[in-house]
Amino acid sequence: MSSLPHVVLSAFADEAANRKTALEQLSALAAVGLKQYSPRFIDVNSTGEVKHVVTLTKSEYQTLAKLHVEYGVRVTSIGSRIGKVKLKDKEDGSHNKFVPFKEYLKTEVAATINAAQALDTKLIRGFSFYPPRGDDPLAHFQQAVDQIGQIADICGKEGLVYGLEIEPNLMGDSGAMMAKLARAVKRKNMLLIFDGGNVACQNKNAIQCYQEYLEMRDYLGWMHIKDYKIESNLTWTGAVDEERLKNFVPCDRGDGGHDLVLKDLREHLPKLEKRIKALGATGFYLEVEPHLKGGGQFGGFSGPDGLGVAVRSLCRLLDYVQIGYQLRSFDDIRALRGF
Repeated sequence: MSSLPHVVLSAFADEAANRKTALEQLSALAAVGLKQYSPRFIDVNSTGEVKHVVTLTKSEYQTLAKLHVEYGVRVTSIGSRIGKVKLKDKEDGSHNKFVPFKEYLKTEVAATINAAQALDTKLIRGFSFYPPRGDDPLAHFQQAVDQIGQIADICGKEGLVYGLEIEPNLMGDSGAMMAKLARAVKRKNMLLIFDGGNVACQNKNAIQCYQEYLEMRDYLGWMHIKDYKIESNLTWTGAVDEERLKNFVPCDRGDGGHDLVLKDLREHLPKLEKRIKALGATGFYLEVEPHLKGGGQFGGFSGPDGLGVAVRSLCRLLDYVQIGYQLRSFDDIRALRGF
């Protein structure tokens, strides 16, 4: 296995936690064999108060960092919500919020950078922005480029990478648009995140999803692994109602084309891995975000059983396409316990 191109496995651990407690999340990670995760929604002290990771207090960050040592876990990226706001203060029938951009930089972006520094990661997962619903997105393209560029520059000053995830309804819902944004923003620390489930849920089949991936490949920083089974009775309107999506499935059962994507990724992993390592990451990440029991605009849920199913499905697929990976071993356990 050591001679194979290699990926680092990670997960959004809040998907595995019924109550979102840190103890649930880290225990589930350890049980399925993962050593890295991206925090998103979390109840650090098991008090019943669930917070987004960028809103934790200094003492909560310190507590979480101690738990990471205890459980032998590292943070992959901050699972931020940066970008999921409107470009224009315009009523368009959506429930998306508008925040003046200067204010947004001082609040959401600054808080996310603080979280990355407190939890010792170089990566921030983020998004583009919502153009006014019904408008031609290209009419607002330059504003999106300017705003993403400013975010990337602020991250860059702190030695951080801004990962732009493909996502329905955003300025950045297709591989072609994501590549266009990457070329226009043109920052070394701004890379793209492919997510097959976020493409398939736009009523696109495996071949179409694979083509979207190819558009993004040269700009990839890491990938999220979730999948979606197209609903045959869905009347496609050109927009995704994220709160009604229910057909998320493991990566070997959906329409996201993961077998095609990962076969191609195998050939390009050495170059992609070299680039992301140079920016401070430990490798090229495949991050499980399965939504097997439901998903929406700002997160999803799989349960501890669902996370296990999703990880095993990904491992089977990686074995099939001959990409290497590592789960926890007995040596890891001995090292953790000081044997």
